[in-house]
Amino acid sequence: MKKLILFISVIFISLNLSAQKSLLQSGPMIGRINKTDVKLWVQTKKAATVHFSYWKSGTKGPKKTTRRFNTHKEDGYTAQFIIDGLMPNTTYNYQLYINNKKISFKYPTQFKTQDVWAFRHAPSDFKFAFGSGAYINDPAFDRAGRPYGGQYEIYQNIAYKKPDFMIWDGDNIYLRQNEWDSKSGIIYRYTHDWSIPEKQQLFATVPHYAIVDDHDFGPNDSDGSFWNKDTSIEVFNLFWPNPKHVSGLKSATFQFSYNDAEFFLLDNRYYRDPNKLTTKKHKTILGKKQLQWLKDALVNSKARFKFIVMGGQFLNTARYFETYINNGFDQERLEIIDFIYKEKLTNVVFLTGDRHMSEISLLDNGKSYPKIWDITVSPFTSGPNTHAENEPNRLRVPNTLIEERNFAIINLVGKGKDRHIKIDFYDQKGQLIKEFTINQDSDYQPFPQRRKFKKK
Repeated sequence: MKKLILFISVIFISLNLSAQKSLLQSGPMIGRINKTDVKLWVQTKKAATVHFSYWKSGTKGPKKTTRRFNTHKEDGYTAQFIIDGLMPNTTYNYQLYINNKKISFKYPTQFKTQDVWAFRHAPSDFKFAFGSGAYINDPAFDRAGRPYGGQYEIYQNIAYKKPDFMIWDGDNIYLRQNEWDSKSGIIYRYTHDWSIPEKQQLFATVPHYAIVDDHDFGPNDSDGSFWNKDTSIEVFNLFWPNPKHVSGLKSATFQFSYNDAEFFLLDNRYYRDPNKLTTKKHKTILGKKQLQWLKDALVNSKARFKFIVMGGQFLNTARYFETYINNGFDQERLEIIDFIYKEKLTNVVFLTGDRHMSEISLLDNGKSYPKIWDITVSPFTSGPNTHAENEPNRLRVPNTLIEERNFAIINLVGKGKDRHIKIDFYDQKGQLIKEFTINQDSDYQPFPQRRKFKKK
């Protein structure tokens, strides 16, 4: 009789735990991470109570717990938590609970806080994953013909590289025409695309940062005229545990630091003039306020490396599709370049995507001007551009073009003057395709007075 009762109890507990895990829609996800705090995110399938416990890795306790949060339909059943009071440069394990029941995973769920290094020691080496273009097939709403997305194993292989964090450079979802006009439609797209099994380990083990591009924002090539843009930004914020928006801007614009690098994450859609607009003399992609913020933030930055993250390519000289020089935005592009030159800003690197191919571009006007780099990485799982070799990009670094699904691991390594950027491009299986190194701009010798730079 006792054995029968024990057997029934085991079955009951197993069924109960299975029921709780069945309430997990996607995640958990690690968001922005600082020296003493971190954001965690999770989504449930229906209304539920969620919380986390956390503790220093390698210890048995004591465990601390977050507040309990009730998920709601109007927020897509998502929840975000800020865990503070952490120690710098420390690894923590964390545990998800849904309705007070522990949810188990086949991989360790943990995060590591940033180090306090300034005025103490040289910044340590670190690496981050980067790319764009994450199309997930959905036959009920996809266009007819051959599926546009595929090879989702790329997300597992990014996780296996164990980057310190990851930056998603837009087109992280592809809104369909039945979705971008309503909040529920946008929530559906995020929910569908976030829930594939291949993304779950990546979400749970690597901190994530993201920007918007046109397919996250609304229709293809959408701009500031899109009537539902505030809703798309609202849902974007529900599903990405980013840093807070830059104060005074309505756009999805962010900034964060990691060791001796600073990242400026731009929104190239919210304030953007329409591509087809021809009567405006000085067209803008970033908008006056966002552009001024970028200039001020760059000048104020004390970081050795300054990464500007945005959708579309910045340096590409071909007037094709999503290049900054195209559609009448070339004056704003030159304004940014001229600003970098006049303010003598070294080691500025643009991180870009959207083009469904990868390449590295370099603007080098000689020792009197700092070099400007553009690292383009795309696509993750959307369709590759197999005709990019025909584009007349005069600034393309030879032998850097990639016309297949890929991702990059960008490494900052070395000390002092030897510190440099190493870019490793991988295919969807995690196999190395190309590698490239960017050294510090040690050749730069500015003139006492600026002279007009040569246009390229």
